[in-house]
Amino acid sequence: MHLYGGSVAEAAQKVVQPQFIAACEKRSAELFGTAPSPEEVRSWSRSWPALLSALTAAGLDDLHVVLEYCLPATGERVDALLLGEDSGGHLTAVAIELKQWTSVRTDPRRPGLVLAGQRVVQHPARQVGGYVRYLEDWIDQDQFPLLARGVVVLHDAGPELVNELRALAANGPSGAFAILGRDDLDAAQPPHALAQQLACADLKPASEEAIAALLAARHRPSSGLLARAGRVIEGHDAFRLIGDQDVARQAALHTVTSARQQRTKGIVVVTGGPGTGKSVIACRLLGDLCKLPDANPRLLSPSGTLTRQLKRTVGEDSRGLIATFAGRVPSSISSNSVVVIDEAHRARTGFAEQRDRFPIILGNLIDRASVTVLFLDEHQIIRPDEGISLNELKAHAAMNGYAFEHIDLTAQFRCNGSQAYHQWINQLLEPAGTAPVWNGTDYDLALAADPDEFTHWVETQVSDGLTARITAGFCWPWDTPSTPPLLPEVAIHWDSPSGQQTWQRPWNYREDDTPFDTPNLPGRPFWATDTGGHQQVGCVYTAQGMEYSHNTVIIGNDLIRRNNRWIAQPTESHDGKLNKLPANQYLRYALNTYRVLATRGTKGTRFYSTDPATQAYLRGLLPSSRR
Repeated sequence: MHLYGGSVAEAAQKVVQPQFIAACEKRSAELFGTAPSPEEVRSWSRSWPALLSALTAAGLDDLHVVLEYCLPATGERVDALLLGEDSGGHLTAVAIELKQWTSVRTDPRRPGLVLAGQRVVQHPARQVGGYVRYLEDWIDQDQFPLLARGVVVLHDAGPELVNELRALAANGPSGAFAILGRDDLDAAQPPHALAQQLACADLKPASEEAIAALLAARHRPSSGLLARAGRVIEGHDAFRLIGDQDVARQAALHTVTSARQQRTKGIVVVTGGPGTGKSVIACRLLGDLCKLPDANPRLLSPSGTLTRQLKRTVGEDSRGLIATFAGRVPSSISSNSVVVIDEAHRARTGFAEQRDRFPIILGNLIDRASVTVLFLDEHQIIRPDEGISLNELKAHAAMNGYAFEHIDLTAQFRCNGSQAYHQWINQLLEPAGTAPVWNGTDYDLALAADPDEFTHWVETQVSDGLTARITAGFCWPWDTPSTPPLLPEVAIHWDSPSGQQTWQRPWNYREDDTPFDTPNLPGRPFWATDTGGHQQVGCVYTAQGMEYSHNTVIIGNDLIRRNNRWIAQPTESHDGKLNKLPANQYLRYALNTYRVLATRGTKGTRFYSTDPATQAYLRGLLPSSRR
């Protein structure tokens, strides 16, 4: 998909016409599902004429230019794609990244990033390098051989900024891509020299048939990309399987290969509680699928936090293979795709998104793929507009004639492998009834008397080189702006022998990437793993799917204990998706939320309740943290 395609000469005449920009606005809304922002439209009206003026001055009028070319597997769009044929007769695509920058901030410690205005973004040479790699890895080279190049065009930038960006990229792979500024695009220089800078000097017009074939080519991972990704996953320590985890992985893989051989659609559901290894098995299964002939696998997750962590672990070869599954089915999924969905209990399933009592988007994904493998824990459904059950998936398979397989994981490997702790947590978070006194010896579990106590415990673990985090129910406002400093909005007041005390901490940073000037403030997806995360409080949306060695859980006033029952107080919540629910409905999600938070720590957990009566109840079940 793209907004416009035609010769450079034709495009140069059209882009200066207001009706052309208006037509592109309309087409963008139709193609991509959302209208472009005013900022994006302004960038088109400034950058397109500047680029096409340079291409015309370089004598490249007969080459084919494509504006806003979509990369289906990632959802990104290339600002401009210049198509021609090289001296050897090979179709060649030059990906062009356009920027209106006149100044940015850079930091040698973070060469892959720049601060443009208030936004931390990729270095443009790194960005265009990603496009080139995508074109090499995702357009079927057997069906359609393509050579790819890349250029950055900063049409308003002076030499100082251009040289700064060049120096930042010089020592890495991004140094292979030219960065051109205002002076480099000077039309007074010989056309051939300008064409060389634009990486087009050797290109001549390609045939209409070749261009049409490229624009219609299917995007799917190349065999080389799959081989690289498979090797990374198989060899990575983070994805090593133990015991029943490997049995489950082999069972899932057998079901997948059988369904593919018999050319039947199938659904595989892998259920298991926290710590049973669902995410690890999902990643290893992706590695296995990468090795299958004619493979077109994906690993999707409704959790952006988990997706970003997995992409970081697997590396650049995960680009397009691992993605967040939110409001649409990735367009590169086809009838031979095997799709693995981790954290499937987070899938959007609101009433408005259902057809025949089944989620529309999830149903469309299952219908399009060959086999869908879903990793699921129904006790981790934490919102009314999320979640899918084993029975619903089984019924959907039966209704549509799909093969169905269920694999249940029982052995858990988090929380020091303590089955006793998981059983105790399940008993504690039953709506009614009293949990037993904790007397386990294989997990470090205790009650903190006050916030100073659990803070000291967390800081001690961190100083010993371990990962420790503080989590809480969503019972405080979260109005911190998207730029630091973070506001200490989580505030707890308590009485001590020396008088009333106050403890305050900010919630975790809400943006995906570390702020440019604060390297020890991790972005939201990396709060659980990166330096400095222990100084903020994580909520369930940040912590779910993650783990760390030591864990503090603050139970807020949305869940209190009275008369051997848990009582929900939704008005104490600041979660706009939940705090208007009736108390009896809210209770389920509150219990599930605290169950998720309570099962993140691999070595130990400290509880603390802001409600005195609930704190007293827990004091009767747990040893003191000071023991």
